[in-house]
Amino acid sequence: MKKLIVHAAAVFMGFFAIMNPFANTPIFLGLTDGFDRQAIKAVALRAVSLAFLFILIFCLAGKLIFHLFGISLAAFRITGVILVFLIGNQMLQGQQSSMHSPSDKESESSKKDTLSIAVSPLAIPIMAGAGTIATAMNYSAHGGLAKVSITIAAFAVLCIITYAFFVSGQKLVEYIGEGAIQVITRMMGLILAVIGIQMLIEGIYGAVRMFR
Repeated sequence: MKKLIVHAAAVFMGFFAIMNPFANTPIFLGLTDGFDRQAIKAVALRAVSLAFLFILIFCLAGKLIFHLFGISLAAFRITGVILVFLIGNQMLQGQQSSMHSPSDKESESSKKDTLSIAVSPLAIPIMAGAGTIATAMNYSAHGGLAKVSITIAAFAVLCIITYAFFVSGQKLVEYIGEGAIQVITRMMGLILAVIGIQMLIEGIYGAVRMFR
């Protein structure tokens, strides 16, 4: 039980660091600028629902995906390290990851359709981007039903938190301030860097065992 609690905490912090609701809220506010309260809630709900569904599929079908494409868990972890490190490195510099941020073109085009924003760029790639997928599959692909369930539950909790951040975003940003958001982003980047090192260690260990 203690190991599962520790695992649940690690999974939640990993997701929290890579999704970083504090840093994503200003992006959400920019994309929904000028929307009424009802539209903001609709976009936020659809975005978190789609992101959850997307990650759920990868959590449940992770092993099948590995089998179909002939990918080993060790190789995926080492590749995931690159993605997580790049995201964490940008966040350590106080920048939002380009892998989880919309381009100017995406932002402008998505504003033409209110609810399309929820699909892209909010659900993908901001919430369920490459780094989030790599983290989800890393935590769920090597465990049994208990660890898969914990991974899904942790992401579900984070989606609920993210929804709360989005719908109360303006007050949150005003209360915390841009400076505090930058500090939190750097802290999340540091946590991601540590997670990346852990994934690298596990990936190398798994690769060594494969060739023994």
